[in-house]
Amino acid sequence: MTEPHDPSAPDRDAAVRAAVDAGFPSAVADLGALVRIPSVSWPAFDPAHVAESAERVADLLRATELFDLVEIHRAPVEDGSELGQPAVLAHRPARDGRPTVLLYAHHDVQPPGRDEDWETPPFEPTQRGDRLHGRGAADDKAGVMTHVAALRALADVVDDPAVGLSVFIEGEEEWASRSFGNFLREHRDALAADAIIVADSGNWDVSTPALTVALRGAVAFNLRIETLAHASHSGMFGGAVPDAMLAGIRLLDTLWAADGSVAVVGLESAALEVPAYDEATLRGEAGVLDGVQTIGRGDLLSRIWAQPAITVTGIDAPDVANASNTLLPSIRVRISARVAPGQSAADAFAAISAHLEANAPFGAKLTFDSVDLGEAFLVDTSGWAVAEMRGALEDAWDGTEPVDMGVGGSIPFIAELVSEFPGAQILVTGVEDPDSRAHSPNESLHLGVFKRAQLAEALFLARLDERR
Repeated sequence: MTEPHDPSAPDRDAAVRAAVDAGFPSAVADLGALVRIPSVSWPAFDPAHVAESAERVADLLRATELFDLVEIHRAPVEDGSELGQPAVLAHRPARDGRPTVLLYAHHDVQPPGRDEDWETPPFEPTQRGDRLHGRGAADDKAGVMTHVAALRALADVVDDPAVGLSVFIEGEEEWASRSFGNFLREHRDALAADAIIVADSGNWDVSTPALTVALRGAVAFNLRIETLAHASHSGMFGGAVPDAMLAGIRLLDTLWAADGSVAVVGLESAALEVPAYDEATLRGEAGVLDGVQTIGRGDLLSRIWAQPAITVTGIDAPDVANASNTLLPSIRVRISARVAPGQSAADAFAAISAHLEANAPFGAKLTFDSVDLGEAFLVDTSGWAVAEMRGALEDAWDGTEPVDMGVGGSIPFIAELVSEFPGAQILVTGVEDPDSRAHSPNESLHLGVFKRAQLAEALFLARLDERR
């Protein structure tokens, strides 16, 4: 593609800015309405809320009057045993040699956790200062509304746009995107694009935009540890009989070296160049308590972006209130691992499971189930779409150049997008910042970042409308 001479560009960009400014109050109000819908996609929660959220998103897209179709679909999960959560699909074909852009976000959210951990109710959007608080306010209903607001601005500025537009708003990203691949294959023609904007990441800080170019992969599974056929009195047999909690504690401790780095043979690290990042910033952004040491080895951002990590995210065992003097016959834990770019998730799971089997103390019996694998990803930054997005981000942030950054978290479905659409350029953007606390209590969105993200995407789309 070549960029035509465009003498009207300053006027077009000014019109886009004005449209984003005028539409911003509505975008914030519509985001609040989405946050009020508790669209948790996990099986233990009411799926009617996810369906309601999908309907609301579809209505927002229909109201732009840009699309030939706006539909809600459910695709089968990977094993075909059931349908996944409802996702929204919209499409408008390109004309006159213009490119097509696919806009991705997800409308489902994480569970809120305990109400008492929130300063305000999780599903009641609350503005405090320049931040909007609520579950999904940042991850990822703000991503949904960034797309909607950018599309509204495009419709205001460009009469009958020629750029192709597809939208995929997923409904189960927070529950492993189990129907994602089948959804892509069922709707391949409507989703095929030259560039894909994945609005599900973050920025360097509230003053500096970023493109995410490196993502760790993910491995998660349940591990059951068994030592006894039944529970027994701890006073009668304790000291001679190994209970499952003892075996579990001893086993899990083998996953890490003394400095907290991963001690599993076969887990690899990536050779990524990382920018400077001091420990004081890390401690402040992560909320590390005074006196608590950081863990790992090497550059701080290398530990987060390019090295593996293992976390125990849940334990099924009696709580303290129900702790009797009993030797537990079994416990179950949920293990979540992050995989460095360059290593397959399957190889990482094989290394972790082999390590656990080899280190099971006292002959404890191990059972693995509910295994979820997600691939790591490195973005090719050499294409025209990356250059266009960098320019739009810099202009939206008033001349601040965007940072190419990695993310310690995972967006596993990006590898599926690349597999299904190998010619598409991937642009991983987002509205989060280090204080957003996605997945945590008191999740929040910085409204200034929200507005700049809308402007950057609107500028990108308007400029592509004139690109051949």
